[in-house]
Amino acid sequence: MTFRRRPAVCTMTALVIATVLGTALGMPVGRASETGLSRADAVARAGALKALGEKMFFDPSLSASGHIACATCHDPEHAFGPANARAVQLGGRDVLQPGLRAVPSLKYLQVVPPFTEHYHESEDEGDASVDNGPTGGLTWDGRVDRGRDQARLPLFSPFEMANDSGAALAARVRQASYADELRKMVGERRFAGDEGVVAALTEALEAFEQDQRFYPYSSKYDAFLARKAKLSPQEARGLALFNDPAKGNCSSCHRSELGANATPPQFTDYGLIAIGVPRNRDIPANADPEFFDLGACGPLRTDLAGRKEYCGLFKTPSLRNVALRQTFFHNGFVRSLREAIAFYVERDTKPENWYPRDLKGNVRKFDDLPAEYRSNINNEPPFGAPADNRLSLSPSEIDDIVAFLQTLTDGYTVMP
Repeated sequence: MTFRRRPAVCTMTALVIATVLGTALGMPVGRASETGLSRADAVARAGALKALGEKMFFDPSLSASGHIACATCHDPEHAFGPANARAVQLGGRDVLQPGLRAVPSLKYLQVVPPFTEHYHESEDEGDASVDNGPTGGLTWDGRVDRGRDQARLPLFSPFEMANDSGAALAARVRQASYADELRKMVGERRFAGDEGVVAALTEALEAFEQDQRFYPYSSKYDAFLARKAKLSPQEARGLALFNDPAKGNCSSCHRSELGANATPPQFTDYGLIAIGVPRNRDIPANADPEFFDLGACGPLRTDLAGRKEYCGLFKTPSLRNVALRQTFFHNGFVRSLREAIAFYVERDTKPENWYPRDLKGNVRKFDDLPAEYRSNINNEPPFGAPADNRLSLSPSEIDDIVAFLQTLTDGYTVMP
């Protein structure tokens, strides 16, 4: 079962940030008078919470090994993504346990909508009658909606920070250099309870991840949209190919136009989609021929287990800062941006370039998804093989799209 993908959700950055900071440490959303704090006090408290979250983000003592911090896998110099080319990262108590999926960037998550099985656009955004299918949520399978809930996942994952329990994690927080700051902020009663400490920790991490460093909109393309920069001829060709439904058709899922009220494009529609990425045999879990990472229907997400229509679906990531990555797709199978684009072009026209062969020499297409779920695989352009088996993009056109995607890297300096 496949869904039609269309542009999704306008960006409401200010509202989302206000909500996150307003709810920090249990403060209700609303006017300052409704929270019991003055506006100035509320802003000061939110700032203090964010500063605490930053210390926690870089603190390896919060892991069972004492060697892994959030920043270990989410390096600020690599768009808060991994700094290496490993398909999956190593963690656990001995820092030797491999993960199941590639580590995503934490940038540009501030406006991701909550997960819904059936997303319909509002009338002013598009066609409200079209069911865009499963949309939203954080992580590769969309299983949590709030930043604080996402922050809990690596803290307790056996192949990441590997805390055995809330009590174990709370004990580590109480030994941290910032423990007194957190105690004063949340109060003695809450600080004395293990779950209160864990909740305060994850709320602080959520607040830090709403800092503008995570959504600066400072790429060359942002400058181009603001009419402060010009794209080179190759970059302009790449943008045209990126948007062309008959060529790259990338913008059908990775929206490139300004949104409602001229909000910056997020380069994702937040949808969950199956594209049949080849099995990555560099992931140790895949050595078991019976193991399959089925995305939205498991194994890490459990509430949709048994729902066949969700098997093989993974979140469409933002392409902002994609040129800084060294691995691509949920399993890190592809190791270069150019190859990632080539996969879209050749999946159905030259599958032998991507999938292994069986003993009879037949290409084992979609080898990382059991046959019973392959009807979920998306076949919209550039997927699909035309009658003449002609590639939708030539090698030089792929180079043009790569050049355009490089304009999405933050930190561009606008020339006078």
